[in-house]
Amino acid sequence: MDEVIINRVAESALTSLDLAAYYPAEQETAVFDLKPFLFMELILREKDFRASLKEHDWSVYLNKYVAVTCTADAIIPVWAYMLAASYLSEVAKSVYLTAGKDLANTVLLDRISHIDVSMFADKRVVVKGCGELPISEAAYLAITAKLRPVVKSIMYGEPCSTVPIYKNKG
Repeated sequence: MDEVIINRVAESALTSLDLAAYYPAEQETAVFDLKPFLFMELILREKDFRASLKEHDWSVYLNKYVAVTCTADAIIPVWAYMLAASYLSEVAKSVYLTAGKDLANTVLLDRISHIDVSMFADKRVVVKGCGELPISEAAYLAITAKLRPVVKSIMYGEPCSTVPIYKNKG
């Protein structure tokens, strides 16, 4: 039993990328629903709408990623979303037109688009595949497209068990 156990995974020079690190925490997000600002929660009356937005406490959205949505089955003119965004952009970290349930994924995709890929240049990258957060297929697609031009290879899974995705032939 004099054999030395070698951790080949640790010596493999793989760079692990966990998309969960880019996933927003629940306290970082908020939803702004236009529905309560509508007359009878159904009709947008411009004067009332503008007045209610002006009186709204926008501080609850401070430094948050905000989904702007309307859960009422109402016809909302484009300018109404623009007006809400004009207030939110003063306090929010970012504003998105998306359903509240899709906000985390929308933020994740936005964060992926802003990753500086130079730190992955000419590396063998393993994109972590399993975790507790609901990472969408769209996020895996986005990170693959983002990394492909600069990496030596892309794999999916865990360093001890990977599925090859891409290998630079050059």
